[in-house]
Amino acid sequence: MNTLDQFNFEGKKALVRVDFNVPLNAEFEITDDTRIKAATPTIKKILADGGSAILMSHLGRPKNGPEEKFSLKYLVSTLSERFGTEVKFAEDCVGEDAVSLAAGLQPGEVLLLNNLRFYKEETKGDEAFAEKLSKLGDVYVNDAFGTAHRAHASTTIVAKFFADKVCGYVMQAELDNAEKVLNNPQRPFTAIMGGAKVSDKILIIEKLLDKVDNLIIGGGMSYTFTKAKGGNIGNSLCENDKLELTKELEEKAKAKGVKLYLPSDTVIADDFNNEANRQTVGNQDIPDGWMGLDIGPDTRKQFSEIVESSKTVLWNGPMGVFEFPNYAKGTDTIAESVVKATENDGFSLIGGGDSASAINNLGYGEKVSYVSTGGGALLEYMEGKVLPGVAALEN
Repeated sequence: MNTLDQFNFEGKKALVRVDFNVPLNAEFEITDDTRIKAATPTIKKILADGGSAILMSHLGRPKNGPEEKFSLKYLVSTLSERFGTEVKFAEDCVGEDAVSLAAGLQPGEVLLLNNLRFYKEETKGDEAFAEKLSKLGDVYVNDAFGTAHRAHASTTIVAKFFADKVCGYVMQAELDNAEKVLNNPQRPFTAIMGGAKVSDKILIIEKLLDKVDNLIIGGGMSYTFTKAKGGNIGNSLCENDKLELTKELEEKAKAKGVKLYLPSDTVIADDFNNEANRQTVGNQDIPDGWMGLDIGPDTRKQFSEIVESSKTVLWNGPMGVFEFPNYAKGTDTIAESVVKATENDGFSLIGGGDSASAINNLGYGEKVSYVSTGGGALLEYMEGKVLPGVAALEN
């Protein structure tokens, strides 16, 4: 795989797949620019070499063709500021507008194409659409790790039309950090898995049981484990068809000498909202009509001690409904513990999605080793799956 530092972009037009699927508020202002920040070094390297960059991305999930609220034009001023040059904008990604702007692009200039997903051909991996995109540039750079698990036109298919294919800095860092955790972890290695469903994390949990010393389970998925052990979980989240599976996972952990930790107490509420009545009870003693929405103080203390004494930490998924301030303590505590482990010369990888949001919202993004922008792609890579967007870059 060609890396960015091995390639000189002088006089070349780089067609760069970035992941600028950023959240916008009602005024179309960017509320979290993590992904833009992450891709900036890749763009600056291309420009510094004397090349130009044609950027393509998706934004949101437009249903039927162009939708104003999903236009990438709202990103132009932020990108111009970031890259230190006025970013040109094509109203389309493959039409005449895109073709003429790309043709006239000079070294040091940047062109942003409009949303790829305004065309259904993008997600279908359509070859003719990919070929149209390929005609805009001389060299293909993929820096969108977050979409590398999808065989879309711009992430995978387009690569076959280029002799020169290059892995961007984000993509390279994601792969390097995942490999470090999977194949070269310092001990003790602790994985923290949260989120709503066991079914979303089965494969990664099974894979991690061969790697970790400690596995911490929190969030909504922990109640399925609790119910399987005969506990009362009231109205808490539960996947009843996964009860046997959780028992099997516990058995596997035991057989492999992995310590599996579940919450001992939980913060419960009588309704799913921030202002509901709440109390703390044992994890197995949730009354009917109540639901667990966060880990309790004893669990926070226990989980913190395990994390802080670890030399490698992988964290994917919140400990509770952290969008509600009253149920964010568990997630906040884990974030603080991961920072402490990192300060104690540990290596920490935050696995995208909600965990990345939690770390960044608390201002800890710079205090951990690496925050993945990948989410689903990182999980699939760690599960051992071949990511089509990565395979397409291999020579």
